[in-house]
Amino acid sequence: MGRHGWVSSALRWRFTALLGVGAVVLALVITLVHTLPGDGGSTAGTTPDGDKVHGTPAVPPDGMDAAVGWGFTHTQYSADEGEDAAVDRARSGLADQGRPVPQIQHIMGWGASNPEPVKGHYDFSEMDRRIDFVRESEGVPVVTLCCAPDWMKGGEPGADSTDWSQQALETAPDPEHYDDFAKLAATVAKRYPDVRHFIVWNEFKGFWNTEKGRWDHEGYTELYNRVHEELKKVDEDIMVGGPYLVMDSLHPRQTVDASPVKGAWGSLDQRVLDAFTYWNKHKRGADFVVVDGSSYTTDDETLPDEFRATDKFTAVGRWIRERAGDLPLWWAEYYVEPGDSRDNRDDWSEAHRVAVHAAGLMGMAKGGATSGFYWNPQKRGAKCAGCLWTPTRRADGGAPLPMLKLIERFGAEFGPGTRFREVRVAAGDRPAVRVLADDDAVLVVNTLARPISAKVDGKRFDLAGYEVKWLER
Repeated sequence: MGRHGWVSSALRWRFTALLGVGAVVLALVITLVHTLPGDGGSTAGTTPDGDKVHGTPAVPPDGMDAAVGWGFTHTQYSADEGEDAAVDRARSGLADQGRPVPQIQHIMGWGASNPEPVKGHYDFSEMDRRIDFVRESEGVPVVTLCCAPDWMKGGEPGADSTDWSQQALETAPDPEHYDDFAKLAATVAKRYPDVRHFIVWNEFKGFWNTEKGRWDHEGYTELYNRVHEELKKVDEDIMVGGPYLVMDSLHPRQTVDASPVKGAWGSLDQRVLDAFTYWNKHKRGADFVVVDGSSYTTDDETLPDEFRATDKFTAVGRWIRERAGDLPLWWAEYYVEPGDSRDNRDDWSEAHRVAVHAAGLMGMAKGGATSGFYWNPQKRGAKCAGCLWTPTRRADGGAPLPMLKLIERFGAEFGPGTRFREVRVAAGDRPAVRVLADDDAVLVVNTLARPISAKVDGKRFDLAGYEVKWLER
């Protein structure tokens, strides 16, 4: 999960450089650190530039806290690049929502170049462009502090020696470089002072203890605590969250490592719960809790079906809320459709996909989550299943697609602080529909591929197969 679309566009830039510049310039690029212009005339550079404020920071909304609401994550290809008209269309569409849409960007990979290819030398060019896009779309910028430059994990320093392989990207910093990573996090916070929410690392990447056959929760928690300390030195009001664990679930037949937290969807992996428990006990502070996971099991089974499997999100949320108290709960990633060998999820129709995702959002909200982020599967210059907008590399692109419309509407209707209400569903219709309601709106999902007639909240109406319908109360 969260592994597709990880290569930085710096890789594409290097190919262009090799073709388009002379040997002298290339030698300078390799010897020093390349510096690329960002939008709005911003620049990336060495140590002094790392501490500079980039661009014109957005003004955080009054009363912004750690419960930011429902949004999405920018991945390798996003709406910040392409034809000007298409980029403007996507950006203005987000800005016109009447609420800030939270958007996550990682500091390395998933569209961002190596931020510190040599110790003390920085390149924030691509990060600048992404943060600018969030600002201009009037969103809430959220930064995931992952991944680590090569020199922090035993690799060679230098922008042109960066290893962008999946294995390298999923390697954690060496313990002797935890402080260096924490200082990089502080540099990022100083550069983007309007970014108030930081997630520490991603999915415990590189923190598996092979010898003990469990997560290295001690190592992760040490890294987390050092990053937390440095960010709070920059600004005590910065909000920091972790541990971003993958809440894996096992098939009901599997008993090894199975926990007592279970349902028809399977059982949570006890090793994950142990890692969360350790972090929760030994963290030196947190402003919100972050997890991710799928509704299906580790062997890609959705039990007892793809809709009822989303009850897992509710069970996970309730387990965490019992232990994390009043800390807001975020799902940094969530998945409801198993991927293939290349992590593509394109077997379902878009109506089917939107319906199951709507059920997943319901499950997270019922479990007490205040925020959830859709992992954008955008591809370069081509349509893709589950994309948020039409390709921005076409002049007519940037138009919202059904998944984006679902996220935007869910966030507008059921934002942080929503008080959910019971809603009546006719007895005969309960197996076929899923509902979520507050005082103003009701979300209804037909879980069947065929049309049905349902009575919800005293109203009878028709639903097409897999239709997602909003009712006003």
